[in-house]
Amino acid sequence: MILLGLVFLDGGLYADSGLQVVYVALQVYGWWVWLYGGDGRDGLPVRRTRRTEWAALIAAGAAGTALLTWSLSVWTDSTVPFWDALTTAISLMAIYGQSRKLLESWWLWITADLVYIPLYFYKDLKLTSALYVIFLTLCVFGLLAWRRDFRARAVPGPGPAPVAA
Repeated sequence: MILLGLVFLDGGLYADSGLQVVYVALQVYGWWVWLYGGDGRDGLPVRRTRRTEWAALIAAGAAGTALLTWSLSVWTDSTVPFWDALTTAISLMAIYGQSRKLLESWWLWITADLVYIPLYFYKDLKLTSALYVIFLTLCVFGLLAWRRDFRARAVPGPGPAPVAA
């Protein structure tokens, strides 16, 4: 993460650079929630995102994108302030969702990666762009795995055995 932060800083992707620092704190939070947020180790179940959560995530993402775009436009020499801000906001939404094991967080990661790949290529970060193709592939695998887990938990198992009188 430190190396990616430096690559992004050098490439003028200031929000992405700062995001690497935020990732460390959010990953510790996510680890704690996964460890203690459910029934025992890694007991937090995969679940769907509720409408109220979507509303809050979209509002926060839009506000974050607007604020970061403005900040990057005013205080930096960024050549892509909107795209840097948008990908950062979507990534923050995705990592929050992942820390809560929200199935749709994978769709947010996929969306972010689909913007990151050409953005990094445009910024002449071709190896980073290729790395994000790999991340995109991992996101698809993560989505499929969480979907299987979600469906397995949703299927009711056999009931208790009848008690003989």
